[in-house]
Amino acid sequence: MSQVQGNETVKLHYTGKLNNGQVFDSSVQREPLEVKLGEGRLIPGFEKGLVNMKENEKKTITIPKEEAYGEVQKELFQKIPSENLPQDIKPEVGMGLVSKNPDGSERQLRVADVKDGFIIVDANHPLAGQDLTFELELLEIK
Repeated sequence: MSQVQGNETVKLHYTGKLNNGQVFDSSVQREPLEVKLGEGRLIPGFEKGLVNMKENEKKTITIPKEEAYGEVQKELFQKIPSENLPQDIKPEVGMGLVSKNPDGSERQLRVADVKDGFIIVDANHPLAGQDLTFELELLEIK
């Protein structure tokens, strides 16, 4: 039986959980994830966890934050004056915002705090600073 070596295309189901057991993402109720390994499309710890798995194997892996989305970076917090926000937005903590960069690309932001006259936005990945647990089921190696 073949095993994942690290450069194949694999098809799998996964369920991602935080340390408190809260599920943050799962493919179980939808199509399995199909991805070519070695292209940097997955967080490093997830990809490493697939290596040496066999078809139809199930396992649970824990990924330290350093091999997931990294530490929370303080420099990715930014103060935005309220007058720079669109008039129709009433910012609330946890609200998602999208910022357009000068090159036309978009950046996902989250409102971290709302103050009188400004808000603080956070450009860190929502899972930054957290260890993650994934239940994996390898369905196919291509």
